[in-house]
Amino acid sequence: MSRDYRTASLSVADRSMLDYVAKLTREPWAMLEADVEDLREAGFEDAAILDIAQVAAYFAFVNRLADGLGVELEARWEDVDP
Repeated sequence: MSRDYRTASLSVADRSMLDYVAKLTREPWAMLEADVEDLREAGFEDAAILDIAQVAAYFAFVNRLADGLGVELEARWEDVDP
């Protein structure tokens, strides 16, 4: 799932959420009310939809800020030689 969520066995709600986040991340200018409606139809309430959008937007913001400042990522624990 970490490489491509579209190949994973997910609930309708999880797939809908990830489709929304992927579109918001890759094509924010293309977002439509229909994208929010899809989340509602999948069972998300407006407060949860706001949370989804805020987390996706914050993650994008922090990553772009780090990239713009040339911040180097720390090695992941499993990538460190003992």
